[in-house]
Amino acid sequence: MPADSSAAVHVSLGSRSYDVEVGPGLLDRLGAVAAAKFPGRVRVVVITDSKVGPLYAERALASLQVAGLQAHLITVPSGEASKSLPVAETVCGEMARAGLDRQSFVVALGGGVIGDLAGFCAAIYQRGIPYLQVPTTVLSQVDSSVGGKTGVNLPDAKNMVGCFHQPAQVLADVATLDSLPAREWNEGFAEILKHACIRDAQMLEAIEAVAEGRGDLAGLIRRNVAIKARIVEADEHETSGLRALLNFGHTLGHAIEAAAGYGGLLHGEAISLGLRAALSLSCKLSGLPAADAARVLALLRRFELPVVLEHDLQPAEVLRIARMDKKFESGQIRFVLLRGLGDAFVSREVTEADLAGALDELKTELP
Repeated sequence: MPADSSAAVHVSLGSRSYDVEVGPGLLDRLGAVAAAKFPGRVRVVVITDSKVGPLYAERALASLQVAGLQAHLITVPSGEASKSLPVAETVCGEMARAGLDRQSFVVALGGGVIGDLAGFCAAIYQRGIPYLQVPTTVLSQVDSSVGGKTGVNLPDAKNMVGCFHQPAQVLADVATLDSLPAREWNEGFAEILKHACIRDAQMLEAIEAVAEGRGDLAGLIRRNVAIKARIVEADEHETSGLRALLNFGHTLGHAIEAAAGYGGLLHGEAISLGLRAALSLSCKLSGLPAADAARVLALLRRFELPVVLEHDLQPAEVLRIARMDKKFESGQIRFVLLRGLGDAFVSREVTEADLAGALDELKTELP
């Protein structure tokens, strides 16, 4: 069912609970929210990147300073390459030079790379200080800013080094999405379509409306946040298997992203390819109707997301990288399949031969 389009989405995790606010104008409320959330804490760093910083850092810093907070800006290069251990070390060093202590906090201002990097640095700095998420992309607002997964990449494996560290609050200012280039706007819909596939088939109608320029974007984002929130609440640390459903399209998608070289494909573009593979395997192995798969694929193409693997990416290399993924346990693949739209499950019956076949199929054009 759709989330309440007028209320914040609450993520209920006991002492680690928080709200996700979605709407316009939230960036200018950052200082007031931070001061209320962290009474007595006055020192903060805002971590952003070289694209988002020139657009929004000044407003973020001003809002914090008006609230009486001592704010320091840390800017890293834009792009997936910044989501690495060397950059995390540099950021933590700057945090120390800025005088942050255990009574300080962090603001992550940017897309998924910044959210993951800043959250990771907050988690490990002085064994953990709190942070706020201020996501500025569709992808980060509907997915990566919620749930507490933080981390960085290794050269051949995405998100391999990290920890769970829930944000204290998420402020998803939809007005920041107006500055996104078309490619960055579109990539977020790979994650939105993933959520529809695993939990909310009726959401496809809302996605189609947004694609036609007549939908409620803020309402759609809240709806996605609510899906992820309910899954995270039930399986925060991915121990029961339920949270693994969020990996639909990601086993091969992450491997494709790494094989392309970080930055070669945007995250959502790689996930789009992973979704096509997962849809195909679902049709073959778990009875997903072909018409359902075709509807999702049509929407991926509507948002100009890739559904064909470029020929300079070798399936054997993608599979080699996939074997290192966290979703392989003792050599066994945990692969998310669909019985129908909105009906996902984790299968241990998918073989490497199945994955290889799906990768080969990705090299063929759709009808």
